[in-house]
Amino acid sequence: MKKIIIALFVIVAAAVAAYYAFPEKVAGFMIDRARSAAGLSKKQVTIEDHNIVYLEGGKGPTILLLHGYTGEKDNWLGFAAYLTKDYHVVIPDIPGYGESTKLMDAPYDLNNQIIRLHKFARALNLEKFHIAGSSMGGLFAGTYAVRYPEQVLSVGLFNAAGVSSPQKSAVMKKIEAGVNPLVLQDEKDFLRIYQMLFVNPPPLPYPFKKVFMQAALNNRGFYEKALREIGPDFLSLERQLPRIKAPVLIVWGDQDKILDVSSVAVFEKGIKNHQTVIMKDCGHVPMIERPEEAARHYLDFIENLKKR
Repeated sequence: MKKIIIALFVIVAAAVAAYYAFPEKVAGFMIDRARSAAGLSKKQVTIEDHNIVYLEGGKGPTILLLHGYTGEKDNWLGFAAYLTKDYHVVIPDIPGYGESTKLMDAPYDLNNQIIRLHKFARALNLEKFHIAGSSMGGLFAGTYAVRYPEQVLSVGLFNAAGVSSPQKSAVMKKIEAGVNPLVLQDEKDFLRIYQMLFVNPPPLPYPFKKVFMQAALNNRGFYEKALREIGPDFLSLERQLPRIKAPVLIVWGDQDKILDVSSVAVFEKGIKNHQTVIMKDCGHVPMIERPEEAARHYLDFIENLKKR
């Protein structure tokens, strides 16, 4: 018995040591398991000078999900797990982000990114689909619906960028002053970023935290470049809202510290065919903070479209 206990202790100690010594491998294993559980597989396609990595899974009408600034495809994992039973879900790393190609000498302004996303959709033979985006991804989703209305069945705007907030958050005031508080400055800065995104932060295992911080620090130069280039078009969706013909769902966390909830009234004024859901005690990324609830609101919306 003593030998068995010692052997078990050694196994557990080795597992714990590996957990902290090899966070990238542990995080990769956990992400692979989460993707599989959500019914999603990682794939890639080359669009001109960019290799776009994406997740795909499920059968039925297509839903294209777009992450936000400094985000990546796996931000949608928990949310997408509720969609793949009845829908074909596609989640790209937007060019420049995540595992997709990032080129410091290529342009990442709004126009070029929308063109790349359109070519991506064509490469995957996505003829008609629902499109939803978070934050910057919301700006992209709304702009895509304006430019390619024949493809878009509906639009989901999750705490979306693209309009001026009547009440500006402290974060947006800093950005307008030339300071970017959305990028990680060092490993000690992690808590500030996490508290800025969430009201009730979801648990984050050490391997994920370590990998997230390393990627954020490695990509800081690109994030600064991308914000400079998209900056001139950051509010451009506001004047184009009346041109969105597809039905729109607006979802917002009422405690968003980045894009103030007062933005909702601007979207509602500009979009004729819309529904709005305000999630109480929720922050900037509802699909991460409360994925099941956010997915339920979204599924109710697109399911009701079938009844019209």
